[in-house]
Amino acid sequence: MAKQERAVRTRRAVLEAAAHVIGAHGYQAATMAEIIQRAGVTKGAVYFHFTSKDALARAVVTEQSRPFLPQVSESRLQDAIDFTHRVALALRSDALLQAGTRIAVETTFSEDPLMPYRAWTDIITTMFTEARGNGELLRSVVPDRAAEFFVAAYMGVQLFSRAATNRADLPERVTALWRHTLPGLASPGALGHLDPQGRSVQAAV
Repeated sequence: MAKQERAVRTRRAVLEAAAHVIGAHGYQAATMAEIIQRAGVTKGAVYFHFTSKDALARAVVTEQSRPFLPQVSESRLQDAIDFTHRVALALRSDALLQAGTRIAVETTFSEDPLMPYRAWTDIITTMFTEARGNGELLRSVVPDRAAEFFVAAYMGVQLFSRAATNRADLPERVTALWRHTLPGLASPGALGHLDPQGRSVQAAV
């Protein structure tokens, strides 16, 4: 049991080290040597868990969305709004999220791009599907296509915010994204009850 717990801690330390190095220098410039040094573990321990930098990057992409489990309330569309604001706030300081973004951008034009937005699209698709079941979506809205569109727009918004203000204004930009998107998503009965600012943002700022 102690050996297993030590392995879990080592793996986590390597992931966090990789996230910080990639976040600071970019995926292409990051080296395994620098990641190993920052993690404070042996080379053998790193390669026991991750056979290459590519495998490590894929683990970062997989792990980044796990802490962000959407809450469940009577309004699944409001839950989606709140969820995206939680991620926006976390993007200011969460090393895994920041690294995942850099990995996605830098590998977009490679033969085998790493796409963290697939996991985010699945999460939003689930919430949009349940929102449709609650009568919150317009009949013309197809949940998976709407989710893919929204995640693509969100990706662009957060990159624009990163370039403009180092994500300081990201919550405001996400609010603007929802204000422009909701009229094409929400049914008239639901639209008036939704807060594009997000309940989580108002509680956090």
